[in-house]
Amino acid sequence: MEVNIGDVAALLDGRLEGDTGIALTGFAGIEEAGSGQLTFLANPAYEPHLYTTCASAVLVADDLRLSGALQPGTALIRVNDPYAAMAKLMQTFSPPSEERNGLGTIDPSAVVHSEARIEAGVTIGALCHIGAGASIGSGCIIESGAIVGRDVQIGKGSRIGPRCVIGPDTVIGQDCILQAGAIVGADGFGFAPTDAGYEKVPQLGNVVLGDGCEIGAGTTIDRATLGSTVLGRGVKLDNLIQVAHNVRIGDHTVIAAQTGIAGSTEIGARCMIGGQVGINGHIRIADGSKIAAKSGVTASVLEPDQVLQGNPARPIREHQKTQVALRRIIREFENKNA
Repeated sequence: MEVNIGDVAALLDGRLEGDTGIALTGFAGIEEAGSGQLTFLANPAYEPHLYTTCASAVLVADDLRLSGALQPGTALIRVNDPYAAMAKLMQTFSPPSEERNGLGTIDPSAVVHSEARIEAGVTIGALCHIGAGASIGSGCIIESGAIVGRDVQIGKGSRIGPRCVIGPDTVIGQDCILQAGAIVGADGFGFAPTDAGYEKVPQLGNVVLGDGCEIGAGTTIDRATLGSTVLGRGVKLDNLIQVAHNVRIGDHTVIAAQTGIAGSTEIGARCMIGGQVGINGHIRIADGSKIAAKSGVTASVLEPDQVLQGNPARPIREHQKTQVALRRIIREFENKNA
């Protein structure tokens, strides 16, 4: 990568403040960036680093008011959203991966069933297995060791990471990404108690992922008992998340690592769920909900756009008042027993 700073500003519809002749050669974090590198400032808490960075260019918000002096040779590009702008630049200028350089090849060690349908420009890596009736859209990349089960459908432009397992009948939309070791379409956790123990309940449904989903490494999404486990368009799941059978997640919801969602729960669109959140089964979480890390959601959240925290999760103001009151009680008890 070597590009003029003015071209970068134009690509982002940004406003350049500084030397228009700077050549940018790469990206770096704001603390370690040096000459020729571009970085960004999205979190105001890191503003002090803006005045010490040696980067040649920094993406900042349109309305940022400087409270100090920049280092000599550092220019600013003002944009509406620095984080999104940085993402766009990294997508535009990042070098193609080895798999994309080999687009349209099938490794000789891959096992592709004769009844599978492979469209043009699909790359299938070493030791992959593609089952009968599977359909893989154009431009997909199936990385080494991945298993694509019977009658799976994968939309064009999707990428299946190494050692992923996709169970039978799963439907994956266009431009999805499954990171290494993700499992989509395993049996749901269904067992009927009997006098002799637990009888396994067959899991006859499937999993459906909308366009543009990304599933983190080691995350598991269980097939439905009947019907479908459904993730809407643009859902982003971090690593090591458990999504149980018959869960439904609305469009553009994001969920951080180690969250567990019990069966038949419905999560709305545009929700943001922190790490290690536990969510009960058979409940509903309204659109736009934000749930803080380590919270436990035990009952339905019916009012949209709330911020919740605690176990059980409550509106964050209520949780904070409870914590303050609890600390006061503890201090009073300690003082009495001092």
